[in-house]
Amino acid sequence: MRIRRYLKHEDHRRLLTNIFSLGTIQIVNYVLPLLTVPYLVRILEPDYFGLLAFATATITYFALITDYGFNLSATRQVSIHRDDFDKVNEIFSATMIIKFFLMFFSFLILCILVFFIDKFKNHWDLYMITFGMVVGQFLFPIWLFQGKEKMKYITFINVSTKVLFTLSIFALVKEQDDYLLVQGLTSAGFIISGIFSMILVKLKFRVFFYLPSWDILKKHFKDGWYIFTSTLAISLFTTSTTFILGLFTNNTLVGYYAAAEKIVQAVKGLNGPVSQSIYPLISKKIHTNLRTGVSFIYKIGKVIVMFSFLISMILFIFAEPISDLLLGDQYKPSIVLLRIMSFLPLIISISNLCAVQGLYNMGKADLVSKYLSLIGIAHVLLICLLIPFFGIIGAAIGVVITEILGTIFSIYYFKRELRSTIGNG
Repeated sequence: MRIRRYLKHEDHRRLLTNIFSLGTIQIVNYVLPLLTVPYLVRILEPDYFGLLAFATATITYFALITDYGFNLSATRQVSIHRDDFDKVNEIFSATMIIKFFLMFFSFLILCILVFFIDKFKNHWDLYMITFGMVVGQFLFPIWLFQGKEKMKYITFINVSTKVLFTLSIFALVKEQDDYLLVQGLTSAGFIISGIFSMILVKLKFRVFFYLPSWDILKKHFKDGWYIFTSTLAISLFTTSTTFILGLFTNNTLVGYYAAAEKIVQAVKGLNGPVSQSIYPLISKKIHTNLRTGVSFIYKIGKVIVMFSFLISMILFIFAEPISDLLLGDQYKPSIVLLRIMSFLPLIISISNLCAVQGLYNMGKADLVSKYLSLIGIAHVLLICLLIPFFGIIGAAIGVVITEILGTIFSIYYFKRELRSTIGNG
């Protein structure tokens, strides 16, 4: 009876639909790579697997620049103005224009890297092909679908293209020399998904593209700035670890670390559908009534934290059999890394609730940006000290320490802002 009453509410039905849709997409984005990892780590071996991981980490920076925090800032704006046709067109047009110029700027930086720096010049074609992921992400306006809470419309596109190109990896990648094909197929999956999603935007939402005024572009650029700097800061203790490890060590050690991190990322991603689905809903609730929105965060937060604790425990206890099953005997050094990083899903889930769901939706993205930037810089300094002495273990320890610090700061500032806004009562 309680479930039936819950489903009678339109917001609740939409939330469950979006969680299911995003859950399906998340399975594609995290579980399908887990299916390819056991195959690729054996075909490519640690050296070439590490090379691909380093290339992906490098291109991820350009993806972050291109996304520019719009996955949260534009989502929030679309969620608030979803029934205002002209405003949604403005948000869509301004966001896509800014993202295009950021992508073009990113490509220019990549050209400088691959043509003038030996570390990148030796595999210039790999980096160029991998940049296709950035193009695909630019074309895929997931923020528009999230803001309108219509995720079911892009589920089929995302799932079908990613499944197709994952199967292509098994069919076409047969030896180490096919490493370029791995990134080529992955990039093709991103680009085709993006193209079809843009067609869907036109057909379903009737959104049209126009050239907004300079003032409107500046406004949307400014809206995304603090979330962008926060996301960039977070990348300093996620993506940068693989990148810096590649600069300090070799592709083989990067391969060990990247293999363990792939598993942790896949497990951590299990919370993604819920997090992404509740964000626009919480945004709307907080915009209407702060107490109601915060109460919702606490209620759903208990479930998220309990689930995260469970999956972290499973990862810690069964690290060895999981590594043996997914990675094989060549990746024994990855087992200890897996154990060290096993509680990241729990730590990050708490941080997400306080920072993303709480502070971002309370309009405190600038605050999050400031403390995450400081922590991100501290992380880079920390792993630059740990990696020369402890290698890949030092990298894993550095990530955990940094994520714990980030969570402590998120809890502190979230509680502080609540006290100053609505008081202790």
